[in-house]
Amino acid sequence: MAPSKRTREPAFDYGLDVGTINFREHPELYRIGKGEQGVMLVEPYKSELLPHWRFRTPEVARASAVRLLESYDVYKAADDFVGMDMARKFLQMGFTRARRYANRKSGRKWSPDRSEVLPPDVDSEKAESAAIFYEAYRSVLDDAVYVERRQRHMDRFPDGES
Repeated sequence: MAPSKRTREPAFDYGLDVGTINFREHPELYRIGKGEQGVMLVEPYKSELLPHWRFRTPEVARASAVRLLESYDVYKAADDFVGMDMARKFLQMGFTRARRYANRKSGRKWSPDRSEVLPPDVDSEKAESAAIFYEAYRSVLDDAVYVERRQRHMDRFPDGES
């Protein structure tokens, strides 16, 4: 079951000194945010997950998605919601980035002067990579344990206060 659209997550707090925070030790400081907010900032998870995030080809994307889902399962078994959510964010980012390059090989939507939208230049290999990541991302969103722990995290830490 996917999270309710009516549930509103507090925005990721970009005012935190994220360079000094270990979010595994301080989950009370973590805010889910919208989409992929904070994905490249939250440690130690970024360092644990980023090396496994790749989408160049469908084979690479499949191996990446499997490794990220394995990490998700490890975090889930440890009752580590922040890790679970960060794995979800990397899967979502795999989908969105692969989709961006599937639509336009350069990854750029706008002309250099931003005066016009560039025409699509479809890359079917990246589209397949995006589909692989999307399926993995949806499996996390549909995981009842993820949904329950997400709600529990938001209930326990609604506004950044511990």
